[in-house]
Amino acid sequence: MNGDYCFTIGLMSGTSLDGIDLVYVKFNKKNYKSFKILAANTISYSDKWKNELKTAIHFSKEDLIILDIEYGKLLGKEINFFIEKNDIVDLDFIASHGHTILHQPDKGITLQVGSGKIISEITNQKVVCDFRTQDVNFGGQGAPLVPIGDELLFSNYEFCVNLGGFANVSFKEKGHRIAFDICPVNIVLNHYVQKLGFDYDDKGNIAAKGKINEDLLKELNSLEFYKKTAPKSLGLEWVLSNILPIIDGKEKNISIILRTFIEHSAIQIGKIIQNNGALLITGGGVFNSFLMKRIEFYSKRKVEIQTIELINYKEALIFAFLGLLRVDNQVNCLSSVTGARKNHSAGVIFNPQ
Repeated sequence: MNGDYCFTIGLMSGTSLDGIDLVYVKFNKKNYKSFKILAANTISYSDKWKNELKTAIHFSKEDLIILDIEYGKLLGKEINFFIEKNDIVDLDFIASHGHTILHQPDKGITLQVGSGKIISEITNQKVVCDFRTQDVNFGGQGAPLVPIGDELLFSNYEFCVNLGGFANVSFKEKGHRIAFDICPVNIVLNHYVQKLGFDYDDKGNIAAKGKINEDLLKELNSLEFYKKTAPKSLGLEWVLSNILPIIDGKEKNISIILRTFIEHSAIQIGKIIQNNGALLITGGGVFNSFLMKRIEFYSKRKVEIQTIELINYKEALIFAFLGLLRVDNQVNCLSSVTGARKNHSAGVIFNPQ
């Protein structure tokens, strides 16, 4: 690292499969809040990769090993292209979240594919990856991991919310950082709108034309997960076994499904953030104008829209930051958030051969 400064590339691929987010960040090690995103880009997935990652939950152990390697090759290639395109010379390490395939922390299982060893070999750079496994081994949820970044980079906000495949929240309570997954969002909305041939519901326009199925809304809101206290987290498995069967059993009209699920998400999110403190909302769901209006309705507050850069790349930025903390052997996983036995420094480091 270059004295007081650290240069890193952070990668994030969310459950909504909208692509690989890459950021090139300069951190001031004496004042973490003084960071600068120097370059950023989102790489869309091909139909083949989208399908592969979506269905990998059903893969055999052998096929998952192959996927880990092949996806690592894809990430390595895209990082090299990103480095070349942006003329990146100063680079201390790469921090990669990978893509979550399995997440069942109560069974001691979490899997993010994208071999750090392969990425390191292809890029010839130090790589930090596999941020979740150690926390699960310590009895934690392995998620959410972003709150340490909220604590150290965005502490001027009372609530930090991300609207991605799932909505999650982070806030300070009695001196401790608390965070948890609130509910599914884009992982469900995209699943249904894709049946109409669209990748996503632009601005929520299709949902806005639908009516609410009150029976479906009531059943979604009564799910047991919403009665649990933190720490708690969600994964694709939970959506497949709890959300989709309820929806498919009660409604076939896509616009009604989208309208009802947006109402459901807004109710769950609004309950959590009913407060006048400063609010940071990021993630792809921010571009769903209809969803944002419903969140404002249930939270009884006006949501301030952030810069496009922060909306799109906050998670990739924070994984770059988690990598910095790991390389410096500092805590990057909070037990108050995940329920692990202790605070710890998570992530596996691969050095170029």
